[in-house]
Amino acid sequence: MKTVTTTSRPTGPPGYSECLPRKPHSAASARRLVRAACVAWGLEELAEDGALIVSELVSNAVQHARRDTIRVTVTRPGAARVRVGVVDLSKALPDAREARAGDESGRGLALVGALAEEWGAEPLPWGKRVWAELRRDEE
Repeated sequence: MKTVTTTSRPTGPPGYSECLPRKPHSAASARRLVRAACVAWGLEELAEDGALIVSELVSNAVQHARRDTIRVTVTRPGAARVRVGVVDLSKALPDAREARAGDESGRGLALVGALAEEWGAEPLPWGKRVWAELRRDEE
């Protein structure tokens, strides 16, 4: 069952969250969620980079997590910032590595690092959240 939630918080703007199957096709749903949140917040210029980042984070969770579902979150920690996260039930934190010329994988986190203002992973009691933050340039 697909569940999308919007959560109002007592402080700060709302966030968006969707529980998805841990399957490769879930990246498309995650990209739609990120784009919709960016448009709703008037941060359209962050939508495509955010969509690419969430694709990489979902791909990593599909490959490395253990359970059947993942949760994608999109929050707005500031007026010009969007934070994209993927929560899974594996406690193994991501290991950014340098891919060699012939490697077929291993470039995703480098791409996330290049596009995001900052990124990281935080352990949770039941797994982890891998996140990346984008920032619109203020004029």
